[in-house]
Amino acid sequence: MYFAALLARTEDGWEASDTELDDVETLSDLTDLAREASVDEDTVLVFIEQEDAWFGIVRVEGEEDPRIYVSDAAAAARSSYGEILIDELLGRDDDDPADDLDALDLDGTEDGEPEAQDDDNANDKDDEYDDNDDSPVTDGETVPAGAVGDREILSDLGLSEADLLALDSDAMAEIAEALGAAEVLETVR
Repeated sequence: MYFAALLARTEDGWEASDTELDDVETLSDLTDLAREASVDEDTVLVFIEQEDAWFGIVRVEGEEDPRIYVSDAAAAARSSYGEILIDELLGRDDDDPADDLDALDLDGTEDGEPEAQDDDNANDKDDEYDDNDDSPVTDGETVPAGAVGDREILSDLGLSEADLLALDSDAMAEIAEALGAAEVLETVR
């Protein structure tokens, strides 16, 4: 179960609104949603929380690129909305034309099936990488555990990096409290 809310800063304080993520398929969709809620191109924070598993913050200011923070990348990567954020943070692009080429069966093997090796070449191939080598990792194979993204995303708003990293089960309420927006967030919860 997801909870998503927008907090838009105005000259009178923060305005909160809950938001539906049904039409959100990309970070651009999420950013557009935030910009629509913006008053005079001021700061808009998008909060996404999946139960107590992870939370994410997207900060949008005017036409600048969004800033992103995710509390637990591994947990978020298992969720459709979290994956949108993780893909951006890790530089993975779903629309990469090279992915289409990789999927083609140009060598006669089935997709995902390793190529057969003859015994003479197998040992040579295994020697290319020893346990201490950093063998190449393709996108999507690993997602780091723990927090990823801009850890100072809220520091100028009153929540330090250390405080952000220390948040756990009721993160949104604690963030809203630090921003002075607890009451307005509570109205949409």
